[in-house]
Amino acid sequence: MERPVGVVGAGVMGSGVAQALAQAGHGVVLVDVDQPALDRASDSMRNGVRMAKMLRSPQAASSPDEVLSRIESTTDPGRLSQAFFVIENVPERIALKEDLYRTLDEVCPPDAVLAANTSCVPIRRLAACTSRADRVLGMHFMNPAPMKDTVEVIRGDATSDDTMRAALDLLTSMGKEAVVVRDSPGFVSNRVLMVTINEASRVLEEGVAPAEDVDRVFTACFGHAMGPLATADLIGLDTIADSLDVLRECFGDDKYVPTRLLSEKVSEGKLGRKSGEGFFVYRGAT
Repeated sequence: MERPVGVVGAGVMGSGVAQALAQAGHGVVLVDVDQPALDRASDSMRNGVRMAKMLRSPQAASSPDEVLSRIESTTDPGRLSQAFFVIENVPERIALKEDLYRTLDEVCPPDAVLAANTSCVPIRRLAACTSRADRVLGMHFMNPAPMKDTVEVIRGDATSDDTMRAALDLLTSMGKEAVVVRDSPGFVSNRVLMVTINEASRVLEEGVAPAEDVDRVFTACFGHAMGPLATADLIGLDTIADSLDVLRECFGDDKYVPTRLLSEKVSEGKLGRKSGEGFFVYRGAT
């Protein structure tokens, strides 16, 4: 019997990764401490498969029922005891992730690869919480995970060649390509993107331009698919703030301190698309 892939965290990213794996034919064990989060993930994945079929995605041959039948949802991390590969997607908080990796090291088989779908946390810090540093790496999926074809893969200082091959083979089976980078806080993507988003928020806060025009400079002048503020809303402003906090802790540089406007929106629950309002308002969002 083929061993499953474990996915830890059933939020936006975790449910997207689980859906992408199941669409590719993998058995998945989706773990979260919160049963309502697992229930929401099930609804989200079902809708995601329907959307993929409407868009005629190459990975969308199976029906929603078929895809979801490959996913076991559970609050018991012990169900990862047979997984050959585990991808974690918990919030971007170093202490939380470090505690999780200690748990994963205990419950997962000794040969299982542990992959961090992290925005900013250095892989070396997570690997140090395990007895298998050679089998730990980063796999930074972009949102929405089922639709994005490229993944930023981070090789830790101790990551072995076998682990890299396993990760790249898994991504290939999902129809995805990898860009491999070295370990560093924020890697390439978010070391650059988080500063850009924070500065875009500062420009908005200072009244230099309204949100629509801040983003229009990037879409109309630079040809970007999305502006930084809309990108932040898609990622989630809480995740942006947490990522900036990680970068500030790792680099000791105040340029990573979240702006007052960003912090206020997070404290008010205006987290972006997932809450219906962030830098922009989204009608019909849940």
